[in-house]
Formats: sequence, structure tokens, C-alpha cells
Amino acid sequence: MSASACLAGTGLHPESVISPSTETTARQELTVIRTLLAAFGTEPGLGVEAGSRYHVSLYGPLGLALLSSRTLRDAVGVALRYVELAFVFGQLSFDESGGHARLRYEDREVPRDARAFLAERVMTGTQMIGRELFSAGVPVLHIRFRHPRPADTARHRAMFGVEPEFDAPANEIVFDAAYLDLPLPQANEWARSTCEQLCRDLLAKRHARTGVSGTVRDLLVRNPAEIPDQAAVAAELFMSPRTLSRRLHEEGTSFRALLDEVRQLLSEELLDHTAMTTEQVASRLGYAEAASFIRAFRRWKGCPPQEYRSRRARTPELV
Repeated sequence: MSASACLAGTGLHPESVISPSTETTARQELTVIRTLLAAFGTEPGLGVEAGSRYHVSLYGPLGLALLSSRTLRDAVGVALRYVELAFVFGQLSFDESGGHARLRYEDREVPRDARAFLAERVMTGTQMIGRELFSAGVPVLHIRFRHPRPADTARHRAMFGVEPEFDAPANEIVFDAAYLDLPLPQANEWARSTCEQLCRDLLAKRHARTGVSGTVRDLLVRNPAEIPDQAAVAAELFMSPRTLSRRLHEEGTSFRALLDEVRQLLSEELLDHTAMTTEQVASRLGYAEAASFIRAFRRWKGCPPQEYRSRRARTPELV
């Protein structure tokens, strides 16, 4: 397929997408994916093939922050904090237990027709980045996908070194947690800190939303002590919850994504600038229990709230 045919319907041109200054919307990316799937959707492991083209150098400041991290654990934390600079569909989370580390990709809010492709692309992309962080790569113990088994898994086996499990409860890569604290060969604290600042600046610019999503975000932060639900926000905007969902989808986001974004930003402010306990922050942000907030915060920042607060107390802000 030619580049022009691949980009049909997006309003993008082949020359523009290779420019480092070009940003594409979620709708444009989804249009490209659907075009690819319409032409080659029966190709087993198509998402794996796409993910194998990932290279850490393509991610600009984020890629440099990953490369210069002290350990794999630190790199995972960086990736989770700034993951939306890499992709906008789905969510990454991480946990560690029983000597195993698990990187999960949550795709339940991803359009159904693109889920299998995106899950394969994202999980393969993380494997490719791992190979570049460690020259020998991190051996995979298990790779699991929520979608059904394709007709041929040769690409999957070649990429991950193990036979994948399909129809699994979650999309996840499992590896030995001992690799988390091994030093990375290109560790450089100054470079990592500088690149993280650039990532923060990029996110701040991206979060300056306009349109309906900007209005919704303003309503969500208007009274942090009482964050409204979707029905209340829709009523404030004189539209039904279904219409609000459709309008947000047209802008490449969702109410849940905006709420998640606002909660993350408010949680950082409360932990950085108040003496509120984890339970008090969770209640202020509308969580029924602290455990749900702690899980969400670990997904955002790669560590629980108390650890984040202690790290911030030890590390001065960059200027």
C-alpha cells in the first residue's frame, strides 16, 4: 500500500507525517488503522509487524528520558508518567508481585475493531524498547492477549520468544522482576531530568484543551472538592450524556479520559502542596476508597502516593 493510500481520509500528507513537528489526532490515527485493517486485516500478527518498527529514538524527549534512566524500574516510571506522548489509545499499568513484573495494556475503551491490532502493536513496541534499553533485551516469561488466537503465531513467537496465550483476562507482558533494578548502560541523571522537564512541558501544552473537551475539563476542575459526574456535566452544557460522549469522541477523547487527566493533575497538586493524607486526597478526588486511588496513582506515576511524596521531598524541582 502506498503512503498516500494509507493516509486516505486523514487530511495528512506523506511529507507531513515524517516531520517531527507534526501532531496527529486520535481520529486520524484510527482512520489509518482501519484503512490498514480493511486491506490486510486477515494477516496474522499485523500488529506485531507494526510494533516491530518502534524505536526509542522516535519518541524525542521521552525516548531520551527512557534511555538515560538509571534502572529499568526508573524507565518504567518515566514511561507511565508520560505514556500519552507515545500513544492515546488505551492505558498502561504496571505491578510487581511474587518475583514477577507485569506490564498491562488496558484496551476496553479502545474501539472494538482496532483492539487486537493496537494490543499487539503496543505490547510489541514495549518489547522493542526493552531491547534498546538492554542490548540483550529482557526475556519474556509470558505474553498474553485478550483477543482470540490468530491462524498463525509465528510472528508472535519470533518477537517474544514464547508461545502467547490468547483469550486471556488481560493484555500483559510478564518478566522476572530481578531485571527491574539492573543498571541501564546509558544512565545519565542530568539527561533524564532535563528530558523529563521537556516531557512535562509537552504535556502541559497538550492539556491546554479547547472545544467541548476544554469546557468539560474546566467544569471538572472548577470545584475540586466536588467533581461532577458525566450526567451533571452534560446537564450543565444543555445536552444529553450520549450527545456529550459523541462530541468528546469527535475530539479524540472521552469523559473518563478527561476525568482521569484532571484527577491526576489535582492529585499531584494536593500531594505536593498540602499535608492531606492519601485517604483524604482519595476522598477529595471522588474515590469511594483509598485503594482505588492508589491503584490509579500507581498507573499514572509508577509508584504509590506516599512514595511519590517522599521522592518529591528529596528531589528539588528543575528550573
